[in-house]
Amino acid sequence: MKHSALRRDLVETARAINTLGINQGTSGNLSVRVEGGFLITPSGVPYDECGLEDIVEMDMEGCYSSVRLPSTEWRFHRDILAARPEVGAIIHTHSTFATTLACLHRDIPAFHYMVAVAGGKSIRCAPYATFGTQELSHAAVKALEGRRACLLANHGMVCIEDTLKRTLALAVEVETLAEQYWRALQVGEPFLLEDAEMDLILDRIKTYGQIRPITPAKGDGD
Repeated sequence: MKHSALRRDLVETARAINTLGINQGTSGNLSVRVEGGFLITPSGVPYDECGLEDIVEMDMEGCYSSVRLPSTEWRFHRDILAARPEVGAIIHTHSTFATTLACLHRDIPAFHYMVAVAGGKSIRCAPYATFGTQELSHAAVKALEGRRACLLANHGMVCIEDTLKRTLALAVEVETLAEQYWRALQVGEPFLLEDAEMDLILDRIKTYGQIRPITPAKGDGD
């Protein structure tokens, strides 16, 4: 079977996001880049029932040949991969705390220095758009400029990295940050780190866990 190792990685990672508690049921979706396109999880198939043959291969025009339908969110997977050549994998989940903040249309600000692992001084929340639409794709690509993660308003989160393993680790970190921020908000408004400190952290964190560079966004200063 073509791309069998990557298909296996996708299935195993899809099961892991539910086991780790950062996704539920058949919500969420995952993809990985291949030559000429990407592999993506199918629409509405329980991950514990998903086999290698259920993974859908798509080209960058959105064409595919498979007995399964691709995830309804294939557009933003395609468009993120097209816009970000350094990205090799994408994970989208409906994790509890990230989604809670997304339903409040809240960015995750610099309340903790580890926000920098997502590539900037905040984790942005993209404006709401209907799931599966090109409008949502545009919003996600915009919110991810100069970032490795974003929230989708009234929806969930998206994380991007060069490998599935690293993307999964980032998704866990983002959900942890979302929970910490949510809990802090129950007491009051958290103190935020100043821009100068975040600039220092963003420089120092370049070697944290061997973090790789991301494509810079023009005029990105927040």
